[in-house]
Amino acid sequence: MSLSWIPNAITGLRMLLAPPLARLIIDGRHAEALWLAAFAGLSDAADGLLAKRYGWTSRLGGLLDPIADKLMLLACFVALGIGDELPAWLVWLVVGRDALIVAGALAYHRLVGALQAAPSSLSKVTTVFQIVLVLLVLFDGLHAVSLPGWVLAGAIGLVAALTLASGLHYAIVWSAKA
Repeated sequence: MSLSWIPNAITGLRMLLAPPLARLIIDGRHAEALWLAAFAGLSDAADGLLAKRYGWTSRLGGLLDPIADKLMLLACFVALGIGDELPAWLVWLVVGRDALIVAGALAYHRLVGALQAAPSSLSKVTTVFQIVLVLLVLFDGLHAVSLPGWVLAGAIGLVAALTLASGLHYAIVWSAKA
């Protein structure tokens, strides 16, 4: 019996966790949100590890994994924006970048040809720092230990710069390929 479906099932579970995570954040239940976000992060690592270790990679998994990551991050950023825990301009920047990537990929696929969904190194770094920012804000929301203002301000600035650079990078690369 093949177990190659397991990574995709884990990815699907991560997609299903996005709405409850957003609800926890909106409700101000940061401790539970932090645990759920950590679980989602571990599940992302687990599905990738299993897929690579046992050769259980698939085209579907290659498409679903970044979608799951985007759903989780968008849910977190929007929820943190609703609670005024992140500035609205940053939420719009993150959402706008992801909309640009999706629209660009669809347009490329329709007008040029099949697109290999491979995130750039800059995009991977951007995703990591977006996750770190979400975790910092959730941790700060616990009020157990208050982070210095410069930590969150610096993380917000770094995420904004990386998000903007990554969006521009995708636009330039896909335009050149077209």
